[in-house]
Amino acid sequence: MHGTAELRGDLLGRARAVAASAARAFDAVGGHGAAGAPAAALGLLADAGLLGYAVPESLGGASTLGLAPRQDVSVRALSWLRDELAYGDGLLDLMLVMQGLGSYPLARGGERELAREVLPGVVRGTSIAGYCLTEPGAGSSLDEVATRATRAGDGWRLDGHKTFISNAPIAHFFTVLARTAGEPGDRRADALTMFYVPRDTKGLSVEPFEVIAPHPIGEVRFDGVELEDRWRLGPEGSGLELALATLSRFRTTVAAAANGFARRALDESRAHLTRRRQFGRALADNQGLRFDLAEMDTRLRAAQLLVAEAAAAVDSGADAGHQVARAKLFATEVAGWICDRAVQHHGGLGVRRGHIVESLYREVRSLRIYEGASEIQKLILGKLVLAQSGPTPAG
Repeated sequence: MHGTAELRGDLLGRARAVAASAARAFDAVGGHGAAGAPAAALGLLADAGLLGYAVPESLGGASTLGLAPRQDVSVRALSWLRDELAYGDGLLDLMLVMQGLGSYPLARGGERELAREVLPGVVRGTSIAGYCLTEPGAGSSLDEVATRATRAGDGWRLDGHKTFISNAPIAHFFTVLARTAGEPGDRRADALTMFYVPRDTKGLSVEPFEVIAPHPIGEVRFDGVELEDRWRLGPEGSGLELALATLSRFRTTVAAAANGFARRALDESRAHLTRRRQFGRALADNQGLRFDLAEMDTRLRAAQLLVAEAAAAVDSGADAGHQVARAKLFATEVAGWICDRAVQHHGGLGVRRGHIVESLYREVRSLRIYEGASEIQKLILGKLVLAQSGPTPAG
């Protein structure tokens, strides 16, 4: 336990240092929204040795002192980092997690030789990963995936359209879920397969677009893309299992990032209410606003405890579906509420473009949607609660 506490302190300290230097790095490339900002963020994370925590230790990632098996990433380590990076800057958080989310199917399902070719660049920040699941007709239901990979000689031909792909405009490679059998919606467990697809492969094109909190995102199209069979990740037909294993590994860290945004919003509210005066007294003297702070603090702490429980359960190898769904649902919903209250506390300043709480309000909104929307988490939890036998366990 002593080693775990030391590792946590070390990671939080490095993440704070990266966040503290981010503004200067972004200014050097033209600002936070500039085209060079994601690469600048990756450079900071790589220099601090933090990208290694997105890759298993056995494949060149950083040591987590036994928090998780060497062949896997530690959810606790990633959660600590995402919480602290999100507190400092949402782009830092995004660039860290996308290196893990986009490369994990390769680490888990790819040939060792291919993984050892690609993953060192992920750790160095010189190879940027993208994760291609979502399609115009397939979001929460991956059974609806229509992008298709068909046998072509010794390899495969890939055709289809993915959307809402983070890192799409800047990625050097994608891990792509494609249909290799059946038809969209047929719910066959063996119908999908995952592939590693280099960005420079002929027939691959990207169209960027903008979302509420600006970051590199877009659509990816595959028009007769030729794939080598060694780029297949796992056995044919195992793609759904691999995609779900990836999401289950990283979903808790979404909740951790939500906690980081919420912490920052709470701190901004406390500082503003303390210094801002109206009607001859500080806003913090208003009982109703103190009640707000009490609720924000309590809900945030509950979310932190749920994330800690879920991360430890996943790292231990336990069946953690219940804990993960609770953490993802509660933390992301609470973060949205806390950031909303922070905007309200700041009044007009809270909706002024560029103000920190305005930025937090936009950053946190998507967390209730991606990697399993709140409604999906409720469906999971409802099913698990109904499946329980005997009384609900005591806390």
